[in-house]
Amino acid sequence: MDQALPEPLKPSTALGVACGAGAALCWALGFVAARHGVNVGLSPFVMALHRYVWPGLALLPFLVADGFGDLGGIGWRRGFTLALFGGLPLALLSYIGYLFVPLGHGGVIQPSCAALGGMVLARLVLKEPLPPRRVAGALAIVLGLCIIGTEALRTMGAQGVGGDLLFVAAGGFFAVFGMLVRLWRVPALKAAAITSVLSLVGLPIMLFKFDNLLAAGFSENLLQAVVQGGLTGAGGTYLFTRAVVLLGASRAVLFPSLVPPFTLLVGFLALGEVPSVSQLVGLLVVVVGFRLTQKG
Repeated sequence: MDQALPEPLKPSTALGVACGAGAALCWALGFVAARHGVNVGLSPFVMALHRYVWPGLALLPFLVADGFGDLGGIGWRRGFTLALFGGLPLALLSYIGYLFVPLGHGGVIQPSCAALGGMVLARLVLKEPLPPRRVAGALAIVLGLCIIGTEALRTMGAQGVGGDLLFVAAGGFFAVFGMLVRLWRVPALKAAAITSVLSLVGLPIMLFKFDNLLAAGFSENLLQAVVQGGLTGAGGTYLFTRAVVLLGASRAVLFPSLVPPFTLLVGFLALGEVPSVSQLVGLLVVVVGFRLTQKG
C-alpha cells in the first residue's frame, strides 16, 4: 500500500519535467537568436521590443479580464517586482551582454547562476528540502557548466569580464523571479501576462534604436518577434512557471541548467557550430547532474 502512494504524482511530475525542458529549449533558441541578431547589427533594445511588445499586447486582454485593477489579485507592488526580475531588465542584461562576449558565455553563465541562485533561495526563503542527492546533482551541473565554458573563458578579453558579469546578474534576477513565483503562488499564464504587459512601461527605452529596427528588414524582425516574443518571452515564462508549480522551486530552478546543452545543439543545427570534445563531455555531466536533481 505504501509503495503505491507515489503513483498519482508521476503524471504531474512528468508534465513538470516536460514544461521545464520546453522552457529551457525556448531560452536556448532565444540565446542563439539574440547572438545572431547582434551579429547582424540589431540593437539589444530592438530585441527587447520584440520580446515584450507582441506578447504584452496579446496578453493584455487576459490581464484586463482577470482584474487589471489589482492584476488579478497579485497587486501592483508584487506585479512590478515580478516584472523587474523576470521582465525587461532581465532581457536587457542578456542582450547587452552579447555585445561583449560570444554565445557560449551567455548560454553557460546565465543558466548556471540561475540554477544555483534559485536552489539557494528555495532552501533559505521557501524552506524547501534539499536532499544530498540533489546537492550532488547541482554540483555535477556546475562541473559540467565549467567544462563547457572553459574554452570560452580562455578567449575572453578584458571587456568580456563586464559582459560575463551582466550574465551573472541576469541569472541572479531569474533565480529571484522563480522563487517569487513559488512564494506568491502565481499561476503560469498570469506570470507570463504580468511580466510581458508591465514590461511595456519600458517602451520608450525599447524604441531608443527605432531606426535600427527599420534598417534590419522584415525577415530579421519577424525572426526576432517569433523567437524572442513568442518563445523566449511568453512561452518560456509560461512553461517555466508551470514547472515551478508542479515540481517546486528547488527542482524547477535547475531547468536553466539544460540551456547550455540545448544551446550547443541549436547552435550546431542553426549556425553550423560543431561542439568540441570538452563541450560534449560537459553536456554529459550536466545531463547526469540534472537527472540526480529530479530524484527525491
